[in-house]
Amino acid sequence: MFKHLIDQLHDLVDLHGFPPPPPPIPTVPPSLHHHRWCFLNLENGLFENDCDNILMKADKSRTTQKKQKQTENDGSNESLKEEIWKYFPEELYETVIARLPIATFFRFRSVCQNWNSLLKSKTFTLQCAQFIPPQPWFYLKTHENINSGAMYDPVFKKWHHVDIPKMPTNLMILPAASVGGLLCFHDDGHRKLYVCNPLTNSFKELPARSGKVWPRVAVGMITNKQSNMGGYQIILVATNGEYEVYDSTINRWTGVGSLPDCINLPLSFYFRFQTVAANGLMYILRSDPHGIVSFDIDSRVWKQYLVPPPPHSRDHTLVECGGKIMMVGLVTKNAASCVSVWELQKMTLLWKEVDRMPNVMCLEFYGKHVKLFCLGNSGLIMLSFESERMNRLVTYDVSNKEWLKVPEPFKSPELRTDRGTAFQPFKSPQLRIARGAAFHPSLTATA
Repeated sequence: MFKHLIDQLHDLVDLHGFPPPPPPIPTVPPSLHHHRWCFLNLENGLFENDCDNILMKADKSRTTQKKQKQTENDGSNESLKEEIWKYFPEELYETVIARLPIATFFRFRSVCQNWNSLLKSKTFTLQCAQFIPPQPWFYLKTHENINSGAMYDPVFKKWHHVDIPKMPTNLMILPAASVGGLLCFHDDGHRKLYVCNPLTNSFKELPARSGKVWPRVAVGMITNKQSNMGGYQIILVATNGEYEVYDSTINRWTGVGSLPDCINLPLSFYFRFQTVAANGLMYILRSDPHGIVSFDIDSRVWKQYLVPPPPHSRDHTLVECGGKIMMVGLVTKNAASCVSVWELQKMTLLWKEVDRMPNVMCLEFYGKHVKLFCLGNSGLIMLSFESERMNRLVTYDVSNKEWLKVPEPFKSPELRTDRGTAFQPFKSPQLRIARGAAFHPSLTATA
């Protein structure tokens, strides 16, 4: 029966000349057309171009509607934003601005007179005191430009050159210590000392000392916790055991004395030695015999700890991280040199290695006589490697155990301060550091 029906259909087609039926519509996966709808013209059949034209018109209409709505929303948002910022509390401006990066703050001060006068605002000072910068900056003086300083911002990896207007230019003034946002400088004979904030140019020349000239002196700076007025204290210790203490709250030298008999004299400091402060104590690294000398700033008590150095190590520098006393130095075996980081164990008074520079970075020193000089403060260390044909700077984050090369100094933009002084890019392709100090940049620290 089915075959007979098909034969009749063929006869009808041959008799009346009906056109053949249209080919079947191919099925296309929905993903290829992105879920588009195609419309079938029942009179003329299916035309893909018509589908595309219809879709294009539909897309244009939707786009036009979106643009109209966006324009209406933008207009309403503009008026809405004006209404919001019109009633924004003034005290919140200071809260936000106090947490801006230092370089951003100096750029924002040109917005209006109120923002320009923030450094003189007591409420802004309180806001800044509640916020501690994530990482310290480094202030350096190089052999190439000993009378001018360079600052490195490790957060934005930028170099800045800065001149301190009130600093004497007829003497060689070197940075020696820091506390918070303040730096302590001294001349060659340590006859005169200066304290300043390199960002705001707050400057003070300390009163005259006892007049003694010490060829080699360790300089420490620590917060004055005994005084309700805050402030800071500066300690000078000579190799012969004599020392003096300056108190900023009374602006004079208060302590002049000698180290107790329990301290081995003379003190032999490491070349370009660094002092660190932790938990109210000042620490100095000494050699011959190797160890650490500590000074309690409140009780005026000196102590000595004989700690042997790690084997095959040299060029040691003390650093502090979270109240822990640590040391950085070069370990040399045969022709290979590597940088190691040790932590002082309180129970055993021994150095325990906690990290080492990656081998890829150490390969650059192979076969070279490298000198290491370090600056450290609050968990961040800058290492300077010097040899006859190489000068390299590297930063080390103690907490994250991260080693990073410091970028070339001549690629940094300009940073302008409040008095119009420009922090120019530091342009010295060979950085041979003479002296330096790490400090926490502060907009409100006063000398």
